Amino acid sequence: MENAGTRQRVVVLADSDSRWKWAALTARRLAPDHALDARFLRGDSAPSQRQISEVGIVPDTSRSVDCADLLEDPACAEADLLVLGVTGGSVMTVLHGLSLRWADRTRRPIVVTGYVGVAYENQVDGTMLRIGSDVVLANSAHDADLFREVYAGVGADPGAIVESALPYLDGAPWDPAAAGRDRPFTVCFAVQPSVPAGRGDRLSLLRRLRHHALLHPDREVLVKLRNRPDEGVTHVERHSYQKLFEELPDRPANLSLRYGDMGEILDRTDLLVTVSSTAAMEAVHRGIPAAIITDYGIREAHGNHFFVGSGLLASFTDLDSGLVPKADPDWAARHGLGRTDPWEEARARIARLRAAGPLPPLRPHYTAEHHAPYLEPLLRRRGVGLDGERVRAPEPATVGPVRRLVVRGAGGLYRMGRRRVAPAIRRLARG
Repeated sequence: MENAGTRQRVVVLADSDSRWKWAALTARRLAPDHALDARFLRGDSAPSQRQISEVGIVPDTSRSVDCADLLEDPACAEADLLVLGVTGGSVMTVLHGLSLRWADRTRRPIVVTGYVGVAYENQVDGTMLRIGSDVVLANSAHDADLFREVYAGVGADPGAIVESALPYLDGAPWDPAAAGRDRPFTVCFAVQPSVPAGRGDRLSLLRRLRHHALLHPDREVLVKLRNRPDEGVTHVERHSYQKLFEELPDRPANLSLRYGDMGEILDRTDLLVTVSSTAAMEAVHRGIPAAIITDYGIREAHGNHFFVGSGLLASFTDLDSGLVPKADPDWAARHGLGRTDPWEEARARIARLRAAGPLPPLRPHYTAEHHAPYLEPLLRRRGVGLDGERVRAPEPATVGPVRRLVVRGAGGLYRMGRRRVAPAIRRLARG
């Protein structure tokens, strides 16, 4: 057996459940034989132990850190590969700090980052923050072309952009004969923490799922939840589907909640329904019919504009009537779905970088010399200064129960003043 001390290592930094899943699986795709050291960025969205275990990868070491801790971590400096599964701002913070700390090092890890899911917002902003990484993974040819255009436009080397795929695109192809033979036809709704965001919209969505279950008693309707009420997620969830589900009256027996790995849920799914979850990409990759709900509009704010031209856009009324959408093959191919080994190019680039000898210094686009007004507050929010050293990060604004009551009361007083007091004053002023 290989000695653990000489085994090549990959350090994975993640700040949420979905980014841990992306980063850990990416590390395994790129370096399946490396030991894996997990570092979880402290914060409200940090994954729980259940969410960590759900991915199915057991780290060799694991601990919680802030950005400054990672910069000071000897395991990071001595690793062979560093995979950053964090927001663009945190990627920038790590790149900035390491570019200063490792300026004179003859050996450093290859730094890999990318997009955790569908890249449909802040594309230029996010791409700029990742400049300086040795490898930036794009989930499709469509994304790779966009990122390379940005790189070339600002004078960065577009060779760092490598087309790959979402690392969790696997699983058995859909078996349409299983419905009715092994189980009922199963509809799975993949929830999202912030789309739609409003309580009313989320309740109405659950009512539509209840209506569908009642209309099709021969179907099983699952609501796939991302997290339990006490767990963090990548995006803030103000109104928990689990709590709203408990308020839903007259729930039929064929409508239920589900936790667990999305891939395992898809194993028994015949129609994946969502507003814009990346789960739709997983379904399409496996040939499972999928529907992108348009009841709340086709909007950039909802992310479902990404699926225009996919053949998947549908309303609940369409689904109630029996529509089972199938993805357009050309659209699926353009967006990186259905490829047999999308990681070959990324592994080849890493091999070339290793074979070329000492890696060049990390060179982020944003520097203290040229971009201090933008860079300094971005770094400081993450506890790092322009010099790459630890600074005291601003205290996060927490809203306790008393403050929440005060804010709610103030909002009520404002609304009463606007609706009742102000009109009365205007009437008095008019005499």
